[in-house]
Parts: sequence; structure tokens; C-alpha cells
Amino acid sequence: MLMAGAECFTLATMSYDRYVAICRPLQYPVLMRRKICYIMSVAVWFGSSVQAFTSSLYVLPLPYCKSNVIRHYMCDYPALVQLSCSDNLAYDITAYFGNSMFLVIPISVILASYIAILLQVFGARSSGRSHKALGTCLSHLCVVGIFYITAILTYMTPATSYSAQRAMINTLFFTIVPAMMNPFIYSLRNRDVLAALRKLFARCTMC
Repeated sequence: MLMAGAECFTLATMSYDRYVAICRPLQYPVLMRRKICYIMSVAVWFGSSVQAFTSSLYVLPLPYCKSNVIRHYMCDYPALVQLSCSDNLAYDITAYFGNSMFLVIPISVILASYIAILLQVFGARSSGRSHKALGTCLSHLCVVGIFYITAILTYMTPATSYSAQRAMINTLFFTIVPAMMNPFIYSLRNRDVLAALRKLFARCTMC
């Protein structure tokens, strides 16, 4: 939960960084100076730590009277709740509101940033600048889509409809897949990487 929360807030700060770079380029050195970046980094880890700590305070004291085998890749909160013999209604309510706030705040920042970016891009007279701006945001949006869709499916599902197999697949997508795809996605704008991919594709088609 700690690392997932950090990823949520990091993606939100990245969207703000793109907003400043595209909509306020002349103010970028001031709005994204080193002190501001340090504050944003501390806020990312503080927010994710608070969420992880509060979730642990609720889940760990639960009475566990079922199997001691966790059907998951890791010790995740929904998987632990399934081993509890207590009523899961209170957990559903707490988790729903907690995760809603935890997801709504970063998603709101991302949506606000990209709405402002789209308005700026569509209002720009230069088509070349618009394409460059959209290309800068596309890689980030791909990671945001993969991460948030699977995170919502994992942590916004009631405990009564919990599926261990589905939870493991969703967790695999929002923890491992984005991390594996990040170097590839963010490198697509590099001309050398694109040239190497074209050569590799040409060799594969010739074989």
C-alpha cells in the first residue's frame, strides 16, 4: 500500500510538472525550483505513509480464525480481510471512503492538469508545438491509465465480491507492469531509441 500510494501521488506530481512546462514555460524555473520539488517529494511519501499506517491500524487487530495461507503474491489488505472471521461491512465502508479520497485527490490533480493542457494546446496557433506537447503527455497518460484502472478494480471492490485470482491479476498490472513499461514508454520520444526500434523491426520483417 505504501508503494502504491507513492505511485499515485507521484503520477499526480508528474502531471502538474507537465502542466507547468506546457502552460507556464517561462515560470517553470520558479514554480518547479528545487525547494518545491523537495516539498512535493516529502508530501508524496507523507501522504502514502499516512494511508498505509491507517489501513494497518484497522486490519492488523482483526481476529483471524480461518486459514493462515494468504492467497496473494503479497500481504495485501483485501487478502488479509478475507482470512478474518469478523464482519467485513465496517472494512468495506472504511476502505471505500479511505481509498476514494486516496484516489480522488491524485486523479483530480491529473484531470485538472490535462484539461488545462488540452485547452492550451487547442488554443495554440502552431501545430508543431501542439504535437510536441501532446507527445510529451502521451507516455505519462499510458502509465496513468494502466495504473489507476487496475488500482480502482483492486481496492474499490467490496470484500463480499473479492476474488483472489482477479486480485492477483490486478495487482500484477498496477505494481509490476507499469514499472516494466516505464523505461520503454518514456524512451519512445528519444530519437535514438526510435531509430533502433525501426532497425530491429526491419530485421524482423526481413527474416
